[in-house]
Amino acid sequence: MFKSEYKNKLVKIFVPIMLSNLISQIQMFIDRIFLGRMDILYMSAVGNATAPVWTTMSFIFSLSMGASILISQSVGEKDIEKSKDYAASLIKFHNVLPLLMFLFWVFCAPMVFRLMGVSENVLGLCVTYTRLYSPVFLILGLFASYSVVFQTSNYTKPLVTYGIIRSVLNIILDYLLIFGKFGFPRMEIAGAALGTTIAEYAGALYLLYIIIAKKDKFFTSPGLKRILHSKFTPYVKSIKLGFPTACEDLLWNAGNLCIIRILNTIDEKAAGIYSMVFTVEIIFVVVIGAIGNGTLTLTGEATGAKDHKLYRNVVKTSILWAFMVAAFALIFVSIFPRITLSLFTTDKEVIESSVIFIILVAANLFGKSSNIIFGNGIRGYGDTKWMLITQTLGTFSVVGLAALCVFVFKLGMLGVFIAVLFDEASRAFINFARFSRIKF
Repeated sequence: MFKSEYKNKLVKIFVPIMLSNLISQIQMFIDRIFLGRMDILYMSAVGNATAPVWTTMSFIFSLSMGASILISQSVGEKDIEKSKDYAASLIKFHNVLPLLMFLFWVFCAPMVFRLMGVSENVLGLCVTYTRLYSPVFLILGLFASYSVVFQTSNYTKPLVTYGIIRSVLNIILDYLLIFGKFGFPRMEIAGAALGTTIAEYAGALYLLYIIIAKKDKFFTSPGLKRILHSKFTPYVKSIKLGFPTACEDLLWNAGNLCIIRILNTIDEKAAGIYSMVFTVEIIFVVVIGAIGNGTLTLTGEATGAKDHKLYRNVVKTSILWAFMVAAFALIFVSIFPRITLSLFTTDKEVIESSVIFIILVAANLFGKSSNIIFGNGIRGYGDTKWMLITQTLGTFSVVGLAALCVFVFKLGMLGVFIAVLFDEASRAFINFARFSRIKF
């Protein structure tokens, strides 16, 4: 009964998150298929544009992880009122930074892409995409806050419908606006950005309805009165705990931006190829990441309850499931690499040169799985600084090794992928060692 209970709870949390994120990634997958088949430079533009934008989005989401940990630990301690105080403060104050990021991307996008070394042929496309997508930041703070409420209340089921609404609408709008079908203007990459923004707002309206209509399902949800009267102190405490995770995420994304900068020195298509193969990887990463979300919540509850056996069993179960996903991914792309790549481009030369890269990226999922699951277990314990330390070392090593392989050993894109594999594998061993030493 003990094992069945925590496994059922883990499934209840992560499956809806997984389905929602998977639906979203399939939508993004189709989005990039549309653009890649028009011109590989569009893939380079999307790869260059989304990398820094998602870096700032991820930072905002990661800041909320501190509240998620504190709320989960409060639930484990059976102190629901304290958990609601943390949630209320997060919802009230976690909107200032997204507003600043919206203004930044509207006015400063050209400067960012020039610093990234984006060519003039691609830079204008990047700016267009980013400015049309930037209004999503205006709803990002509320979405990040209520994602914590959904997850810590162990009620993530509405996220599936949310994912279906925004993704189906996005695909329809992409088709209409990218290609100019049924009387709509042919907007190409601008249509992709605009379609995504409209779909995000439609999804947000649905979640707002669920929060109001199903409020009894969210036992960590604070209610409007508590939100309005919430104090700043709980938010400060949650941000202090979440800040190392946000910096960790920022460093990972900064490393990715540096890698794209290195790729831009190879040729205009390199970033597009990199974006293409990692789009395939992300499909599987969202499944593993959803398992990681469940791991964070349940290890936080186990920590609050001082239940070391439950804590270790949650992580062991999660890592097993994550490795099963990684194994399936590696087998699939090893058997069907060209078919998978041909979804994005009809350029046979690009497809042939990318086969080895997509297989290496699939193999990389084992190291990435370890870092996601062990990392969330360590965070659930309340230690968010450890992962920042290992990510700091990892970012410097992956960028340094990638530069060495490309500029000194002249390995081209292969050198970049070798550096990425080494980074994930080495950090996986280090994070496993830290997890093994955790005691209550």
